[in-house]
Amino acid sequence: MKLEGYAEQFNQEVLAAAEVDAISRLDAFTQLVIERLTSAGEFDDGQISYYRKTGLEVSGWSAAGEEDVLHVFITDWRDEIPPPSLTRTQVITLLKRLTTFISRSTSGLAAQLEESSPVWELADLIERQAKALSEFRVYVFSDASARAIDLPELDPIAGVPVTAHLWDIDRLYRLDTSGLEREVITADITELHGGPLPCLAGPKGADHTVYLAVFPGDLVAKLYGQYGSRLLERNVRSFLQARGAVNRGIRETLLKAPERFLAYNNGMSATAADVTLVKTADGGKAIAAIRDLQIVNGGQTTASISHVATKDKADLSKVAVQVKLTVVNPESLDEIVPSISRYANTQNKVTGADFSANHQFHVRVEELSRTVWAPAPDGGQKQTHWFYERARGQYADELTRARTPAKQKQFKTMNPASQKLSKTDLAKFVNSWEQLPHIVSLGAEKNFREFMLRLADRNINPDVEWFHRMIGMAILFRSAEKIVQKQQFGGYRAQIVTYSIAKLAHETQSRIDLDGIWRSQKLSSAASDAIAEISYPVHEIIINPSGSVRHVGEWAKKLDCWKKVEEFNWAPGASLKKELRTRPDPKTSQPESNEGLAGATAEESELINWATDVPAEHWFGIAAWAKDTNNLQGWQRSIAVSIGRLIAQNRKPSLKQATQGKKLYEEAQRLGFNSP
Repeated sequence: MKLEGYAEQFNQEVLAAAEVDAISRLDAFTQLVIERLTSAGEFDDGQISYYRKTGLEVSGWSAAGEEDVLHVFITDWRDEIPPPSLTRTQVITLLKRLTTFISRSTSGLAAQLEESSPVWELADLIERQAKALSEFRVYVFSDASARAIDLPELDPIAGVPVTAHLWDIDRLYRLDTSGLEREVITADITELHGGPLPCLAGPKGADHTVYLAVFPGDLVAKLYGQYGSRLLERNVRSFLQARGAVNRGIRETLLKAPERFLAYNNGMSATAADVTLVKTADGGKAIAAIRDLQIVNGGQTTASISHVATKDKADLSKVAVQVKLTVVNPESLDEIVPSISRYANTQNKVTGADFSANHQFHVRVEELSRTVWAPAPDGGQKQTHWFYERARGQYADELTRARTPAKQKQFKTMNPASQKLSKTDLAKFVNSWEQLPHIVSLGAEKNFREFMLRLADRNINPDVEWFHRMIGMAILFRSAEKIVQKQQFGGYRAQIVTYSIAKLAHETQSRIDLDGIWRSQKLSSAASDAIAEISYPVHEIIINPSGSVRHVGEWAKKLDCWKKVEEFNWAPGASLKKELRTRPDPKTSQPESNEGLAGATAEESELINWATDVPAEHWFGIAAWAKDTNNLQGWQRSIAVSIGRLIAQNRKPSLKQATQGKKLYEEAQRLGFNSP
């Protein structure tokens, strides 16, 4: 595909996103670029916060806490095909408007803004934390073509260095068509270190070679300072960013016993596509450059070294880190690197969940999305697919394969752009329904990581029924977006939507008829009215942070915020109650055998007695509710029925049944189940 065709395709994606999300085209373009750069590891998620006044402008931002870096964006949206030219003078003007916004924010701009607006959160963050930052990274996003221009060096703001970055349509084109989800890192070790780095080479494998080296601490700090979290972007980066922070133990060693760091620390495992080797004076080997460098184990070590260098101004001259560098053939990267991530990582345990698009869960959802036809709405004849993008760009690739205009029109008719959904969309829909709005509010990528971590524990195998209900969640979510948009709250629509859906699911015990939504391909009037009604108190809670939390965006990420939303009084009206799913009779299920109390400890006996004290009809109710709402797993529903039947027969459940019963009971309560 040539640049002009790509630009037209991107333009259509913007139009579809603007329509689906009910936002401006400029904001849609900003959001799509944020999504691409988040996937590429440039930064970790981002927020839209468009603001423009005379002499200053901003379109969005991302705060990467582990890096002490603030990324701030300005968007240049032309909406022209073929893409017009973007001159250096125009880029400088855009950067000037953006840096003026940052500069004004350091000196009190927030006081002039409405506190409930997303841009206030950014301005206030800059004012309060500028001194703690190591860098402002300012970005120009543009659908115009800059070709090859030199970006200017920018003056520090409030003593904080500022670096400029440009993502024009040409660079986005290279990112999307390179076959990679990121730009390859090529680290010039000779330049960064002042010379090549001696190494030992292990035996050459069929598809990989291993090199052992000792990296000086200042080289590690320079690498992380230059490339940031892009160094950690494969599977293990996903885990570390979901769970990790600067490790206190590592930091203490770096500050108090740097000469012992090599002895104390486990070191790092890294991968590369290629290395440039040179001979040393004594005939040995040394690494001069590394292409496609990725750290798959030792992310906290890397981030901690950078942290003490930039924030503590620590002397790293005595710090050394052992590194195992595995050079992998490109065709084997996706197979070998996840295994290295799992097996090499010992300091931070990595689960068996594969975060890549090749995970069997995503493969199965893709299969279902290509074969399951959605009912035609309003009794029509035209059936369509809900197109699941297991990997970014699949929709566009399929459209490109339909070479004639007639076939492309046919593809769009069967696969409407408004019915395209991504992995992060799916995670957002499901986690909102499962009453985890504080997790959804972490951002698309972090929410997806948490979704995958939960998925690893639940062993879900999607079938047609599951797919129907998932699309029901998608329709519910996207309808809620439009409903909330109409309320004109002025900001934080994403947080209001996920919290409103979670509240609706909680108060109806997850008994909204998702199958009914699938069949009609739209939300009922009663459910729409409920979302609109709930959104007002949700909005009030979200824009009024409590405790020590100051910013709305951060407040929405807290469990305490969800607890407040859970607590406000709301009940479904009569019309919605009529639509809620009924509970089937669970009595046909077969009970498990009772293992008895023999040999049970006092704690175990207490657990068994607890399960026995829960009324039988309560256990039956949980099983029926879980089956009706597609919550819990089939074996958990069976356990609930088994316990209920045993209690009805004046018998006690086994320790195993009581243990699992306690877990499923608490999960059911969390999801809003109330006893009959």
